[in-house]
Amino acid sequence: MRGIALDRAREFLAQKRIAVVGISRNEKDFSRQVLRALVKAGYEVVPVNPALDVAEGKACYPHVQDVKPPVNAALLLTPPTQTEEVVRDCARAGVRYVWMHRGAGVGAASAEALRYCDAHGISVVTDLCPFMVLPETGFPHNMHAWARTRFGKARVEPL
Repeated sequence: MRGIALDRAREFLAQKRIAVVGISRNEKDFSRQVLRALVKAGYEVVPVNPALDVAEGKACYPHVQDVKPPVNAALLLTPPTQTEEVVRDCARAGVRYVWMHRGAGVGAASAEALRYCDAHGISVVTDLCPFMVLPETGFPHNMHAWARTRFGKARVEPL
């Protein structure tokens, strides 16, 4: 898993235009921090949430398939109960790379969503938080990466 997870994370982050699905209305929410970090790292980020018109000064789209021009990658910050429907939307939109966020909690992945991605040729990153691999994210993210590496979950280092 170690090499595969990082290889898939590198493939995902090689895409320069990324939809971030599950952006919160709360400007202090973790999802907003991820969006800002991706922008700071030079990515063109497209927020997705059907309940928002604008997030961080960017037009927010209700669904991935509504994004124009389309994206090739989507970071999912969704509850696992919603992730399968979101990956179906990603497939309809032609998204080839999906990152199902996982931090300290259960994360976005569900068995159904993972099976769907596998059946539809979508490359998936799971069991990682983007902060664990983006450069210059600092504490506590580098400590989280260290702990995941130390206890055998993944070999994590900034890309």
